[in-house]
Amino acid sequence: MLQEISITNFAIIPELHLSFHKGMTALTGETGAGKSIIIDALGLLAGGRGSSDYIRQGADKCILEGLFEWPSQEGFTELMEELGIESDGDNLIVRRDMALTGKNVCRVNGHIVTLANLRRIGSYLVDIQGQNEHQELLQPEAHLNLLDRFGDRTFQQQKKKYQKEYAIYRELERKMRKVQQNEKSFVQRIDMLHFQQEEIAAADLQVGEEEQLSEEREKLSNYQKIVDSFASGYSALSAGEPSSVDNVGLAVSELQSIAHLDNEYEAIVENVQSAYYLLQDAIGDMSRQIDLLELDENRLEEVNQRLELIRQLKRKYGESVEAILDYYEEITKELDSSDFSEGQLEKMQLELTKKETFLQEQALALHKTRKKIAKELEKSILTELKSLYMENTEFEVRFSSEKNGQLDANGLDQVEFYITTNPGEPLKPLVKVASGGELSRMLLALKTIFSSEQGVTSIIFDEVDTGVSGRVAQAIADKISQISCHSQVLCITHLPQVAAVADFQYYIQKEVIDGRTQTSVTELQPTQRETEIARMLAGSEITPLTVEHAKELLRLASK
Repeated sequence: MLQEISITNFAIIPELHLSFHKGMTALTGETGAGKSIIIDALGLLAGGRGSSDYIRQGADKCILEGLFEWPSQEGFTELMEELGIESDGDNLIVRRDMALTGKNVCRVNGHIVTLANLRRIGSYLVDIQGQNEHQELLQPEAHLNLLDRFGDRTFQQQKKKYQKEYAIYRELERKMRKVQQNEKSFVQRIDMLHFQQEEIAAADLQVGEEEQLSEEREKLSNYQKIVDSFASGYSALSAGEPSSVDNVGLAVSELQSIAHLDNEYEAIVENVQSAYYLLQDAIGDMSRQIDLLELDENRLEEVNQRLELIRQLKRKYGESVEAILDYYEEITKELDSSDFSEGQLEKMQLELTKKETFLQEQALALHKTRKKIAKELEKSILTELKSLYMENTEFEVRFSSEKNGQLDANGLDQVEFYITTNPGEPLKPLVKVASGGELSRMLLALKTIFSSEQGVTSIIFDEVDTGVSGRVAQAIADKISQISCHSQVLCITHLPQVAAVADFQYYIQKEVIDGRTQTSVTELQPTQRETEIARMLAGSEITPLTVEHAKELLRLASK
């Protein structure tokens, strides 16, 4: 339910704050006073498309803000959780700022939302019925949706299940079309990735291998220098009688005789003795290395070839062996998750055919259910139209065969409403025979049927009573009042019968203040309502008789 609305610098409204009530509220006033401007503001809060033309002359931006009760309809809380919007108690605050620069900011409970998401939220908040809805009745393609809205919860779940499967079907169809359109490049890429995968796998790269091979190549390339160095070193230490190492051993023997005389002497002896033992170990190591060293020119070639292979792979796939191995993992995952395989198109076509067969069965089940719903809707519509003085009306929901079994998001069906309001005349398409007044009554009949089921918090009727008068006007008033038993109703009207049945009445007028035109709104008290309804009855001149007539309308409405 709409509790409050605040409007700043919107059209000819500099500033306006209104509180609303449960039940039915009538908005009345002279033509052009600005009644529809308030409805336009509500429409924008519900996600309607805005324009800088709405901004009051001389202002930089307009601000619209609405306070609503938290909707209780199924799916709303899930939507808010999806959008990350938390509940502010039992209230929902919607704000929309529109600037001359074109900047458009929408907030719900303080969270910025896109216009598309505001529209999703707004569908739970307000349902604006006016000339656009008349246009919906005049569009045969909209009739199927109207029929489906009459279905019960089981049907709605059945339809949702079908639409979910249909979405999967369309996605599969899209994938297959993409594969067909890009098959050549797709196959080429898969072949390339397989080649790269095999090339890297065949190389059997190991982390740290390149460094080890480079070191080995360095040794193999300097074989002769290594042999000569070891031979010279070995000769320098061990050649001659006595050898250099033998002389160090003699030095150790001579020094040991005085080592006990001084600690420093003992330390010197230990150092020389350690050097003697180290030199002996070094001579042994050099001897072993000389025995082990052997020039393997084949191994040098193998190492060079291996390093060249690594260099080429680095040039193609990464700056290091680690990078190449990372790339290998990446393309392996892509190949594993690839939709393509031999005969992929045939497999997809088979799956698509199976899915289509399943959908045909689901769509046929929907069609059978819709046939039953159509019969129930026909009865309900005729009942409502009878109370709106269209008792001679015949109404029928006709199913078309133009789609020839082609599936869409709604199944196989295409329907159109047929009607005749004159006995003996054949039924014809509603869009061709209904007058404005008849469309208004048809719209009210539908809204009466749907209002108790839809649970929309606020329903707004924007001059849906246009083109009717007399007893029909009273019947429309009663019907709108009936709808307000299930939903809050705001109704712009020029009919005194409609205004009289409202629980509350606001008077909208246009004034010139300080040379500027602006709209003001007043909630009318009982005596003020009598005067306003008398004005609606008589026009500019109000007589005691019209006042009495107004009182009579209000008295009858209160019953």
